[in-house]
Amino acid sequence: IALEKLGVPHQVFRHVNPVHSLEQAASDRGQRESQVVRSILFRISEDEFIMALVAGPAQISWKTLRKHLGRSRVSMATEDEVLTVTGYRIGTVGPFGLPNPLKVLIDASVMREEEVSIGSGMRNTAVILKSADLHRALPDAEVVKLIEED
Repeated sequence: IALEKLGVPHQVFRHVNPVHSLEQAASDRGQRESQVVRSILFRISEDEFIMALVAGPAQISWKTLRKHLGRSRVSMATEDEVLTVTGYRIGTVGPFGLPNPLKVLIDASVMREEEVSIGSGMRNTAVILKSADLHRALPDAEVVKLIEED
């Protein structure tokens, strides 16, 4: 696993039953929904993608994302694009072990939690680690405010 090569403390969590929701993932892992980090891939040009990490059910503000990237058009990657770019299927995506380097944005909501869990690249398997270690493992990632606040 990529985190072992980086020397980042973590634990691998395997779900006993298939995971069908964010709520279930959090409950199985003994976490709050806000501790489950979603890795979302966006296409920002014909062949350029970025990954945004966001905590729990929070929604990314398209306006804020476009403004931050300096782009007038941004779209969510298709299922095929996610598999091609990350090597992972939707529902398993994480920012580690990618076939090619990818710009990663970490929403500030992720850093509010001391411990988080994130996709491992394998079905029904997550990686649990400290949010500070997540950031340390992604030294080029930028922490930004992307979510819509109530």
